[in-house]
Amino acid sequence: MKEKEEERLKALKQQENELRKKGFNTICGIDEAGRGPLAGPVVVASVIMPADSMIEGVNDSKKVSEKKREALYDKIIEEAISYGVAIIGQDEIDEINILNATKKGLTMSLKELTVKPDLILVDALEHIDTMGIPYESIIKGDAKCYSISCASIIAKVTRDRIMREWDKVYPKYNFAQHKGYGTAKHIEAIKQYGLCPIHRRSFTKNII
Repeated sequence: MKEKEEERLKALKQQENELRKKGFNTICGIDEAGRGPLAGPVVVASVIMPADSMIEGVNDSKKVSEKKREALYDKIIEEAISYGVAIIGQDEIDEINILNATKKGLTMSLKELTVKPDLILVDALEHIDTMGIPYESIIKGDAKCYSISCASIIAKVTRDRIMREWDKVYPKYNFAQHKGYGTAKHIEAIKQYGLCPIHRRSFTKNII
């Protein structure tokens, strides 16, 4: 089993290893969590991992259980050369739209880094402000690229923690369970209780 996991991680790191051979030594992975939910922020994380990092279990955050993500988050933060996190709230998402909010978060998270990367690998986003640093946009990058997978876990865990805190403030909506996504129970709660302050108005027009 351990050998199989090692092979999977090697495959996940293949693209970055090829880029390192071309002279890109400090590679930053970027990903977001929370583009689709009806409530709460979008969170964007940037992370630079050491070239030899091989944390067992790292994968696209959607493929990892919540408990495992929490454990991986701690290991990633501990190993990271540098990381940055940006949180864009629901009011700004409503004001500038979710795509622009995600792009803004990306730039903000990069500014949090204490080390300047040679290259940025980002999951599917284009036309972004990387402050002059070259970048590559990779479709489904969180499942294909180690650094983006690490960033996806940081972003997802950060956002889930925020939504669990909001659950204490607005318990009727059960944010701790669905994290603001449009589940049947969440939509039912909106119809019963109306919107709360952390709902995205631009996402909930057709519900109420």
